[in-house]
Amino acid sequence: MSVMLESKQGLIAGDGSLPVKMAQYAKENGFEVICISLSNDNVKQLKKYCSKVYSCHPGEINRIEKILKDEEIKQATFLGKVHKRVLLKLYKFDSRAIELLRSIKRLNDDEVMLLIVREFEKAGITVLDQTIFIKNLMIPSGVLGKHKPTEAQLEDVNYGFWLAKEMGGVDVGQSVVIKDKMIMAVEAIEGTDVCIKRGAKLAKRNAAVIKVSKPKQDKRFDIPAVGLRTLKTMKRYKANLLAVEANETIIVDQEKVIKFADANNIVIMAV
Repeated sequence: MSVMLESKQGLIAGDGSLPVKMAQYAKENGFEVICISLSNDNVKQLKKYCSKVYSCHPGEINRIEKILKDEEIKQATFLGKVHKRVLLKLYKFDSRAIELLRSIKRLNDDEVMLLIVREFEKAGITVLDQTIFIKNLMIPSGVLGKHKPTEAQLEDVNYGFWLAKEMGGVDVGQSVVIKDKMIMAVEAIEGTDVCIKRGAKLAKRNAAVIKVSKPKQDKRFDIPAVGLRTLKTMKRYKANLLAVEANETIIVDQEKVIKFADANNIVIMAV
């Protein structure tokens, strides 16, 4: 690890199992983890590995900062999904959060996250690379399961990879759904799972899902991640290939993901 890590780490946790994995690996390696949970779905699991778990709303900027300062946190990691729909309602957003949001021109992911990172830095808190504690979940290139892609599927993957990179370059989304070299869906505010549902329903069956990092990916936030929920959504809507970017994507519960893909005739690969 190139950065000197403090023994006490902050974790700003959205939903899913990724924050839980980080807390687990950090604890196993002798770190104390103080968690600010922005979701309700994983609090029980987080409490197993974190010495304290505070529940906050994403818009409670002052409260979040006060907790981190009171706990004397100098380094923090953002992990887990916080849906951008919260920006449409501004429910529970404190006056400082609303003022900060009004100060930026576009409410795209990078602008919002960079704003938060800068506020943390002003408070003396460094936001760490999301992968520091979970590098073992990053996936090298290759086919991960027993099912191999056809030539036609590889053409869709190549097209989808290019398209997803273009979309990421303008910070629209990181995932696309392709069938027979046609664009079925591009991820926007709805998130990957809903993008898959929308695109795969249009395709009827045998769609390819491609997810990549942004061309100028800031590793402090939005590292692409997939897991069992992604595969279950694909199965439900009859998509049969998942391609992710090698060495840039996290696959949570890799063994379970591969087992599920093998059992349901889904190709899973990193390119």
